[in-house]
Amino acid sequence: MRAVLMAGGSGTRLRPLTCDLPKPMVPILNRPIAEHIINLLKRHHITEVIATLHYLPDVMRDYFQDGDDFGVEITYSVEEDQPLGTAGCVKNIAELLDDTFIVISGDSITDFDLQAAITFHKQKRSKATLILTRVPNPVEFGVVITDKDYRINRFLEKPSSGEIFSDTVNTGTYILEPEVLDYLPDNEECDFSKDLFPLLLEKEEPMYGYVAEGYWCDVGHLEAYREAQYDSLYRKVKLDFDYQEKSPGVWVGSNTYIDPSAKIETPVIIGNNCRIGPGAIIEGGTVIGDNVTIGAGADLKRPIIWNGAMIGDEAYLAACVIARGTRIDRRAQILEGAVVGPLSTVGEEAQINTGVRVWPSKRIESGAVLNINLIWGSTAHRNLFGQRGVSGLANIDITPEFAVKLGAAYGSTVKQGARVIVSRDQRSVSRMVSRSIIGGLMSVGVHVQNLQSTAIPISRTMAPKLGVAGGIHVRVHPDRPDSILIEFFDEQGINISKAKEKKIEGAYFKEDLRRVGIQEIGNLAYPAGVIDSYRQTFETQLNVEAIRNSSSKIIIDYVYGVSGAILPELLTKFGCDAVVLNASLRQTAVSNPERETLLHQLGQVVEVLQASLGVQVSANGEQLILVDEGGLTIRGEQLTALMVNTIFVSYPRSTVVVPVNASSAVEQIARRHDGKVIRTKANPTALMEASQKNPNVALGGSGETGFIFPQLHPGFDGMFSVAKLLEMITIQERSLAQIRAELPRVYHKSYTLRCPWKVKGALMRHLVEIHPTEHLELIDGVKIINPHNDNWVLILPDAGEPLVHIYANSDDRDWVEQALKDYRHQVQDFIEQEQGELANV
Repeated sequence: MRAVLMAGGSGTRLRPLTCDLPKPMVPILNRPIAEHIINLLKRHHITEVIATLHYLPDVMRDYFQDGDDFGVEITYSVEEDQPLGTAGCVKNIAELLDDTFIVISGDSITDFDLQAAITFHKQKRSKATLILTRVPNPVEFGVVITDKDYRINRFLEKPSSGEIFSDTVNTGTYILEPEVLDYLPDNEECDFSKDLFPLLLEKEEPMYGYVAEGYWCDVGHLEAYREAQYDSLYRKVKLDFDYQEKSPGVWVGSNTYIDPSAKIETPVIIGNNCRIGPGAIIEGGTVIGDNVTIGAGADLKRPIIWNGAMIGDEAYLAACVIARGTRIDRRAQILEGAVVGPLSTVGEEAQINTGVRVWPSKRIESGAVLNINLIWGSTAHRNLFGQRGVSGLANIDITPEFAVKLGAAYGSTVKQGARVIVSRDQRSVSRMVSRSIIGGLMSVGVHVQNLQSTAIPISRTMAPKLGVAGGIHVRVHPDRPDSILIEFFDEQGINISKAKEKKIEGAYFKEDLRRVGIQEIGNLAYPAGVIDSYRQTFETQLNVEAIRNSSSKIIIDYVYGVSGAILPELLTKFGCDAVVLNASLRQTAVSNPERETLLHQLGQVVEVLQASLGVQVSANGEQLILVDEGGLTIRGEQLTALMVNTIFVSYPRSTVVVPVNASSAVEQIARRHDGKVIRTKANPTALMEASQKNPNVALGGSGETGFIFPQLHPGFDGMFSVAKLLEMITIQERSLAQIRAELPRVYHKSYTLRCPWKVKGALMRHLVEIHPTEHLELIDGVKIINPHNDNWVLILPDAGEPLVHIYANSDDRDWVEQALKDYRHQVQDFIEQEQGELANV
């Protein structure tokens, strides 16, 4: 059997270690990852290897040559012009694969029993067998679901937290029959997980998952790299050690001298031709490469030191990575998680703080304290984007310097000379951040259409009208008054996709920022007539005459946010009496208790003035809470049901889009009016996309997110929601209280409990396994349904916090209370059990 070793990766998340080294050549226990993979293949009698190369191909060819010294036969296939993807590079060598073959990633550490997997593949007569394993947190991997016979029926590449249906993940090792390559195009970039496997699933080709026992670590980022080193050293994975075990847990190479006064704990590896000075302390977990010198009194607490490094007297190294040829001078300190790139010099008594990365061939002066990545900017976070965009504490996480770089990163993902909208709310902190973003955009040759302070629905409306490539809106976070939220939308005004977010993150973290000459710096313009344009669009989607004939009185509470003062102006134009409350600007956001007080006052004003309705507009014009003529609030699930009911009466047989956690009142109302309900993931982007791509959608969203009217623009719009609602209740000759009385009596309750990140995937898999398939919906989280009625329970992992939300829904209050109690105990017991098992590992 032949093996295809995929070794073309550049390992951008491992930089600076991979600046001059392909990812498969990064050392684990002083030998390249690819060498450990070849040893694994050889142990399972697979000795014909075809290595696919792209990034710095000569490094691997020079090291392995024809493979004779390693007991295998290696041939190479180099992707010269552009990477062809995981599947494309294998298709490129299809003529060499005339029998069953194995594809294995060159950047993971594993000791799986490959022969057992091959036997399984043949027994099942599979066309494609994916070797799977279970991991505590599957967010970074491709999740795979199999039936009881291990046939694959679903998989999802790198899911968000809410999409985790299992903790069984794709390890990037596949056993394939050569005919599956016929499904792939020639000389085109394509991927196994994104292109080939979904196609095989669609064609109903036999495709199975083999859940392997043993160790597997995808060495995808620096933390995983250190973890793989330590696991290998502590023999959690079966790897070949190239040095003699001088004493239990101490492996030492040839021609190495260790001073008798040096203190060495186990386990450690010390390579060939090393010198360990007097009084040096080497703690268990330390890996020292070949030709390394350790000075007198040096204190090494589990560092990973590559070949040729020099560590000075009394230097202190703690759980860091020191790349080849680096010199650490006397009394320097390198703290936990720091990485020093190849051929760098760290001066005497200098300090590199936790998590800081130093790119190759840099010099840090004596006595310097380095708190940020050298040359490449501030300390990197793993992810920039959360559920709704980029958010963080104002002027702590979201600083001007961060915003400049973020603007440049986004601008680098669009064409030079493209135009982008930038807008914000009225607060001065948002002005500061938006101006910094504008500077970053202009620095990469992007022209800015600055709408200044305006409501986000207006920005979304203007995106297609101004012909821009996208837009950015900055505001105080609707749910966290001390935080800033930065949202990105595309040329239609829809929040950008996950793929686009990843591109921006890649540009930000890799510092892959475009720089342009002075003559190419972007321009800054202030478009005229923005409010007029929005007003015209607003009016085209309303029956203005109906509103004019209503002679309604409306009370609007802006909660000191000035979410878009266009609304009372428009309503007045339509003949309505609009009374505005709390419209002055406050720089600090209103707290939740204060908001509730204002809502109570709004209800009193509505009653006293005998108004038709009251509305509290928030979230920079996106969200709303209604107050009926009796002063009672309508919000959350009741507001969702009321809006859906009103829409279906006006537009029978239309479609509404709601999140997966909305109550079943929506379906009950739809059945009355022959309407259709589409459920989506519980995030704003999914609601926007579904409202745009599906036909005949009259309404999208919920009382929690706000409402979308796709004919107006693709985002949430609290202002238009009020005007449209007024139009519909006027034509229907009903009041809010009358509509509320007609709504279905559905009990909908939720409970939130803490769930560690590492347990979420196992919890979702457990829930999928213990329920029959016909009782499951896996739109987002795990929804357990009764096919015969509207009873359901939804377990939904939180996308941004270590939490899990449990929702119960039924016409029967007692059923809801009992179901919520039962699942709360089930989930809590499982979390405690998993935490206990993780603690014992």
